[in-house]
Amino acid sequence: MKKDFLTFDDIKREEIFDIFKIAEKLKKRPYNNWLQNKNFILLFFKHSTRTRTSFEIGIEQMGGKAYFVDGKKTQLVRGETPEDMANTLERYTDGMIIRLFSHKTLERIARALDKPVINALSDLAHPCQILSDLFTIKEKFGKFSGLKLAYIGDGNNVCNSLLLGCSKVGMDISVACPKGFEPNENIVKLARDYTKVTKSKVVIETEPKSAVKDANIIYNDTFVSMGDEKEKTKRLKIFIPKYQVTNKLFKLAASNAVYMHCLPAHRGEEVKPEVIDGPRSIVFDQAENRLHAQKALLTKMIVPRHELLFNTRL
Repeated sequence: MKKDFLTFDDIKREEIFDIFKIAEKLKKRPYNNWLQNKNFILLFFKHSTRTRTSFEIGIEQMGGKAYFVDGKKTQLVRGETPEDMANTLERYTDGMIIRLFSHKTLERIARALDKPVINALSDLAHPCQILSDLFTIKEKFGKFSGLKLAYIGDGNNVCNSLLLGCSKVGMDISVACPKGFEPNENIVKLARDYTKVTKSKVVIETEPKSAVKDANIIYNDTFVSMGDEKEKTKRLKIFIPKYQVTNKLFKLAASNAVYMHCLPAHRGEEVKPEVIDGPRSIVFDQAENRLHAQKALLTKMIVPRHELLFNTRL
């Protein structure tokens, strides 16, 4: 793998499948010492529940230590450069897991460091979430080829990462979003480049009914992401009710369709309670798999292969 995991462009297709194999093993046998004597800093500038907790517990289960740093209380907010802060913290740690607003700032930090940087969410991408989502889909369906995922709503960081992740593993993806809320143009282009190899499809449209037709997975996220709170009233008027996932919309999908959401969810806004709390919702399977997929990612990035071969039967 590349030194850093900032987007799905930093990981090869075969590496994704390697991570899934490791995650399967770790889900059955969660405790090991592969990260013994390794220290990680979780530098977070935004709220977090699942990402922070799953990384902290996962690192501990593998014998390492995680240290949470509240980004809003660092000198960066008082004018220190990202490079100065990062170069200092690097002296204390074996890797940094960072959640912040600006992806460009994340890239500046990663360029300044020799040690690995993992994107725990930025305004452009949320690759750790989608890594665990794809692992969950693989568990449920046993494959990617021939499957279709429909993403309904805001073309945000989760949508961007789904586009790259789905197209890279060979799964079709249709995104339905209002005009003006499309996913990043460069991400869409990159995803379509991936499909030339995987032979999957990427469709960007405005009609949810068309997007969910024959879909095996229906996925959506909040209509108001962190940092967009001032636009809440405007956004809800645009997205509701057309882009809500309802039972009526769900019936247009494939008979084996499941519902996914990265959480936190706002019932009655992007999704109706009867869908997210219904029998075909797998949102908590996704949430659990954050732990296993991220431990596998750390294993792939941090643990030398010869040590894995010596200490395990993976």
